[in-house]
Order: sequence, then structure tokens, then C-alpha cells
Amino acid sequence: MIFLINQYLNIKMFALISCRIIFSLLTSFFINLFVGPYIISYFKKFQTFQIIRTEGPTGHFKKNNTPTMGGVFIVISIFFSTFFYCDLNNTYIWYVLFILIGYGVIGLLDDYKKIKFQNSVGLKILYKFLGLSIIAILLLYIMYAHQENSIAIEIIIPFYKAISFKINYLYIFLSYLVIVGSSNGVNLTDGLDGLAIMPVIFLSFGFGLIAFFSSDINICNNINISYSEKSNELSVLCASIVGSGLGFLWFNTYPAKIFMGDVGSLSLGGALGIISILLHQELLLLLMGGIFVIETMSVILQVIYFKMRKKRIFKMAPIHHHYEIKGLSEPLITIRFWIISFILLLIGVISLRIHDVI
Repeated sequence: MIFLINQYLNIKMFALISCRIIFSLLTSFFINLFVGPYIISYFKKFQTFQIIRTEGPTGHFKKNNTPTMGGVFIVISIFFSTFFYCDLNNTYIWYVLFILIGYGVIGLLDDYKKIKFQNSVGLKILYKFLGLSIIAILLLYIMYAHQENSIAIEIIIPFYKAISFKINYLYIFLSYLVIVGSSNGVNLTDGLDGLAIMPVIFLSFGFGLIAFFSSDINICNNINISYSEKSNELSVLCASIVGSGLGFLWFNTYPAKIFMGDVGSLSLGGALGIISILLHQELLLLLMGGIFVIETMSVILQVIYFKMRKKRIFKMAPIHHHYEIKGLSEPLITIRFWIISFILLLIGVISLRIHDVI
């Protein structure tokens, strides 16, 4: 909004994308910092407390009186910050907001059902998966329906190079898997205080950095970034995610005063998925978001192995619960996962290397 208004006002500060990035980050941060206490009090008043799984670690039962659905003010702060500081004529911004809000609504319904019926089931897995799939497929249809077969797509291979190929059904299917998979990856990781939000912040920072340089063709020719005139506006949106995440972490760090719930984890994961597609960095998502991959794979392996051998690989999945049961404290597990996530971010940045290095 400010970007569009500034076309008439011509204020140099708002014309600079670097300034809008900073403003976007700070705005979403302070929105969360301001509204957080009110939302926490409101949720406590109406007893929207986290429903703890009966088969989960016993130490989690003390969290029964902690409010959930904190993802509501994450989504709100990201939306308003993006609305104020991004170029609303840029379709990439609306693609991300479409997933953010759509997946947020599904997560909200899931959280509401858990609270209403006082169990940890929420929406049936089939219905949740169907809802996530419909939204992802609808968005991909909007994105690619009017594209011609001659339009090429680039996929960036970390530490190697970009490979171009034409849009086809396989790529659309892989894009669908990226969106749905990343949303579920963040959802599975969101099991300890502050565990999921910091990797989201790191990943958003990494994608924001890539988006910032993506409209400079000289830089893109020297490193593994796909050139696009539209992509750099995503850096402002990524900054709003970083600011919102930091604002939420203010209340979510151990011991958490509020949890993000599915409304936060599904929306943030889906948003990161579509951002990676727009930047053609789907493989980098797997690298820098390695914590989410590890958590997801631990669940998949546990289920497959149990069905085949009637035995468990881990004491409990996702893997952060395995370490809890082994006796590691919650803050220790969380901080070590943060460290791993930060290292993966650095490796991801290094992978954007000069083409001739290897």
C-alpha cells in the first residue's frame, strides 16, 4: 500500500526496497509484541488451551493450561506488514498470501475442533490433507493455467547449477508436494517451546536474501540464483515473516505462554513452500529446512518400520520426543535444533556459489 501511494508522493525512503524490508520486519515484530498479551489473555479467558496427547511425554501435561492458536496473530501481522510495504501489483505477493491465509484457515478449523471436543485429533487426516491439497492445486492452476508450453522453468541444484526445462505435469506435481510437504513438516516440528519458529525465521531470512538479489541479472549470472524482476519483492514479505516470528518467539520461548497451533505451523510451512517455488529454490528448501525434513522422515520411518516389523526405531516420533524420553531437557533439545538449523542456513548460503568453482 505504501509502495503504491509513494508512486504519487515520491518519497525516496519508501522507494528503496532495503528500507521497506526493515520497516516490514519491525512492523510485524511490534504488532506481535503489542497484540500478543491481549490475545493470550483473551484465549485464557475462553480456555482455548493446548490439548496434550495422552501418549505423549509425561512432562507435557503441565502445558494443559497454555493457550494455543497463537498462529492467528502471526498470520495477521504478516498480512498487515505485507499489505503496507509490498508492491500489491506483484502477483507473487498474492500467491504467498493465498497460501498463508488458506492454510491458516484449515489450521484454525483443526485447532478449534481439538478444543471443542477436548481431544488431540482435530480434523480427520483425510479432510485436512484434502483441504491442503485443494488450496495448493487451485493456486498452482492459477499460476500455470495461462502459461504457454514454450515457457521454461529453472530449478536450482545447490553446489551445481541451474537446469532449465519446460513446464510439465511432473513439475506441477512436484510443486504441489513442496507446498503440502513443507506445511506438514513445520506442523510436525512444532512440538516443543520455540522449536519450529526459529528454523522458520532462519529459512525466511535465507529466502529473503535470495529474493533481494534475484532482480539483479549481473549477480544472478555469477551465483546460483534465478533471475526474475518480480522475485525481489518477496524479500519484503520474507522480512515480515522474520519479524513476526521474532515477535511470536518473545512469548513462545521456554516456558511458552502460547503455542502457534496448526493455524501457525500449516500457514508458515505452506508460505515457505510457495516462496521456494517462486524463487526456483525447491532443493534449497530441503537443505536449509533440514530440521523439518528430519522431523518428517522420523515419523515416516517410524510408521513404516512399525508396520513391517512391529517394532519402533525411535522411542517416540517426531524425533524431538525421542530425545525428550531419553532424558534431555526441552530447552536443550530446542537450542541444539536451532544450532543445526543455523548451520544448514549457512551451508545453503554457501551453496549459492560462483558457477565456475566446481
